[in-house]
Amino acid sequence: MNIALIAHDKKKNKMIELAIKYKDVLKQHNLYATGTTGTLIMGETGLNINRMKSGPLGGDQQIGAMIAANEIDLVVFLRDPLTAQPHEPDVSALLRLCDVQNIPLATNTASGAVMLDAIGRGELDWRMGVNPLYSNK
Repeated sequence: MNIALIAHDKKKNKMIELAIKYKDVLKQHNLYATGTTGTLIMGETGLNINRMKSGPLGGDQQIGAMIAANEIDLVVFLRDPLTAQPHEPDVSALLRLCDVQNIPLATNTASGAVMLDAIGRGELDWRMGVNPLYSNK
């Protein structure tokens, strides 16, 4: 699977904790992350991550383009709902793309843990049920 990892500033530590807990699951997949988040996760876990630009500098849009091209299978985006984001339109567009493309989206640590647990058990093979055309990815 191609998994995108994104976290707002106040959620980066939670993302690192999630990545550490699920390191054995994540290392079996292709990982993509916005710039700073990717750097922090790599530093703490040693995971290989394809880094995009920082979110406010276009990283959200880069991942959004991958979602639109059906190149991402799961997004874990730990959002900070209590802090205004200067690039909120980009964030909203990314969330909308996940809905349009039927891409599973976790926006907090609880939903991220549920999805990563399911992947670890081999129970999140959602593409076949949702869209058989993409089952050969």
